[in-house]
Amino acid sequence: GGPMSPDSVLHMLHRVLKRAGLPRVRLHDLRHLNASLLIYNGEDVRTVSAMLGHSQTSTTLNIYTHAFETAQAQASEALADKLPVKFGKKQA
Repeated sequence: GGPMSPDSVLHMLHRVLKRAGLPRVRLHDLRHLNASLLIYNGEDVRTVSAMLGHSQTSTTLNIYTHAFETAQAQASEALADKLPVKFGKKQA
């Protein structure tokens, strides 16, 4: 009926992970994974920032730069695949 201890939550998480045959991780690792996957899959930075509780989107951008760089590279590749002329490649 009352608030749960952070240690209790962590112990429950570790039990679930062990039963599933997965490695032990911290709750913060899951938070980071969640944010990275959202960004990687194109979710708006404002939405991700709000979900993480960051007061400024710049905080999210600074922490998750790697995910944005990967998402940008994929977006560039997707656009290049749609263009009739392939830049950087000689035409036959």
